[in-house]
Order: sequence, then C-alpha cells, then structure tokens
Amino acid sequence: MSDKQLLNVTDGSTLGNIEIAPEVIEVIAGIAVSEVAGVAAMRGNFASGVAERLGKKNHGKGVKVELTEDGILIDAFVVMDYGISIPDTAQKIQDNTRQALKNMTALEINEINVHIVGVQMEAAKEDEVETEEY
Repeated sequence: MSDKQLLNVTDGSTLGNIEIAPEVIEVIAGIAVSEVAGVAAMRGNFASGVAERLGKKNHGKGVKVELTEDGILIDAFVVMDYGISIPDTAQKIQDNTRQALKNMTALEINEINVHIVGVQMEAAKEDEVETEEY
C-alpha cells in the first residue's frame, strides 16, 4: 500500500472511489497560474531546471499543495513581468487557479497564496531593438 496522501472526492456513489493525488492538483494549479497574463515564470528547484533543459516540462513547478484538517492550501511561487500591477495579477492568479480546480476536480480550495519571488525585466527585447538599429 502506498503511503502517499490522496484526496477522496467520492460523492456517495456506489460505483467506487475517486481519489486525486496532490501532484495532480499541483499540475492543474501550475498550468492555471502560468496562463495568467503578467506571469513570466514559475520558481522551481535545481532538479526541475535540469529536467526542463533536457526537454521534460514540469507543469507543477512553483506550486506547493498542503492537505490539512482545515482543507487544501496552495502556495504559488511566481516571477512577474515588469510593469504590470502585482495586486491585480495576483488576484487573477487566485481566481484562475480556484476556477480551474473547481471545474476539473470539484474541490473547494481554502487558501491560494501567491508569493512574488522576482520581476522579469525586458532586457532581451531591448537588446534586440539595439541590434536592429545598426
């Protein structure tokens, strides 16, 4: 038997049990966060960075899911684009994540905490413009 914690979302049906692994919630939340305009990247760890360079996309990167007695807590660690409204974008991240999880899993999320861990400057685009002028 696995020692992983699973969410039982069975609605009383006699057909069987439905269990969702926390990793699934991480992936759904990660995709929902990265869809929001103004999010430049998600913070990952060294292993996920190496895996992405080798061609494996980690959709749960930058998302932490905690299952507690109070409910489900989600922490999203994001790098924002420079020049956007951080409070507005953080609210959109919370709304989009909550809606995606409700639509796909029928789970109610207690907290969605957005941690801004950096700001992405547009240095790459400025370099391109300078080279075009020559």
